[in-house]
Amino acid sequence: MQVSVPAVSPSARLPLIDAARGITVAAMVIYHFCWDLRYFGYIASDVEGALPWRIFAHATAGAFLFIVGIGLVLSTRNGFDRRRFLRRLGVLVAASAAITIATYFIFPDSYIFFGVLHHIAVASVLGLAFLRTPILIVIGAAIACFFAPLLASPAFDTPALLWLGLAPVFPRTNDFVPLFPWFGVVLAGIAATRLWLLYGPRDLPILHASVPRPILWTGRQSLLIYLLHQPILFGAVYLATLVAPPPPIEFAPWFSNMCGAQCAESELDSDECQQICDCVGPKAEAAGLSAPLFLGQLTDDQNQEYSALIGQCEAASPPP
Repeated sequence: MQVSVPAVSPSARLPLIDAARGITVAAMVIYHFCWDLRYFGYIASDVEGALPWRIFAHATAGAFLFIVGIGLVLSTRNGFDRRRFLRRLGVLVAASAAITIATYFIFPDSYIFFGVLHHIAVASVLGLAFLRTPILIVIGAAIACFFAPLLASPAFDTPALLWLGLAPVFPRTNDFVPLFPWFGVVLAGIAATRLWLLYGPRDLPILHASVPRPILWTGRQSLLIYLLHQPILFGAVYLATLVAPPPPIEFAPWFSNMCGAQCAESELDSDECQQICDCVGPKAEAAGLSAPLFLGQLTDDQNQEYSALIGQCEAASPPP
C-alpha cells in the first residue's frame, strides 16, 4: 500500500529531516575533531574509551541510522525509483571503498572496514525488504537485531563475518558499526515513519518550519561533508603540530585517571581497581607502552604484554 503525505511532493525535501541530519553531521564533526586533538596530543581526554564520549559517539551514529530508516520510507512512499536508488547506492559503495583504502594506508592496524557509511550502504539494501512488510514484523526484527549480539560466537570471528558484529571480540578498527545491533536502529526509523504515515497527523507545521540555511545546507551535503571533513581536520591539526607542538602529557597521571574512570564503570571494588591501575601505569610506561596506550593503538603483541602486566598487578594486589 502506498501512502502519500499531503502538501509534500515526492521529490520535496522536508526541512525538519534535513535539519536533523545537519545537526547530526555537526555532532560527528565535533567528535572527530576531538579525536584528532587527542591523537596528536593536544588533549588527554579518552575520546575513544570514556563513557560520556562513547555515549556521544553512539548517539550520533544512531541518529544517522535512524534518519536512514526515515529516508528510505519517505523516498519510496509514492513509488520506488530504481535508477535514483542505484545511483545513490553506487555513490555510497564507492565512498565506503575509498574510506577503507585510505584508512588502510594511514592506519594499517586499525583501518575502517565496516564503519557507518558501509553500514548505511548495506542497510539501504536490506531495508527495502521492510518497506511493505507488516509493521509488527518490522518492530520484531528491530528487537531481534538489538538482542542478536547476545548470540556472539567464535564461529563469527573470521574476517569474512566480522561485519555482522557477532564475534565475541571487538575488532581493532577506528570506526565499527556492525550489522547487529545497529540495523535495528534503521528498522526502528522505518517502523516509526510508517506508523506516522498511517496514524499520525498528515501535515505537521514543524515539518515545514523555517530552518537556518547553514543547518539545511549541512544536512543536504552530509555525504560530501562526511568524506571531506576528517581529511581536512586531521591535516589541519597535523599542520598545527608543526607550528605549535602540543605540550607533553604526563603518562602516569593520565593513565591513573583513565583507568580509574574505567574502574567506576566496572563491577570491581573501586579502591582495589585503582590500586591495580596505579601498579599497571608505571610498568606499562617502563615497557614502552605509554604512547600506544595513549593513542589506543596497541598491536596484538603489545596488547598481550599489557594484559600480562594487568595480571601481574592483580596477583600482587592485596585481597579486599
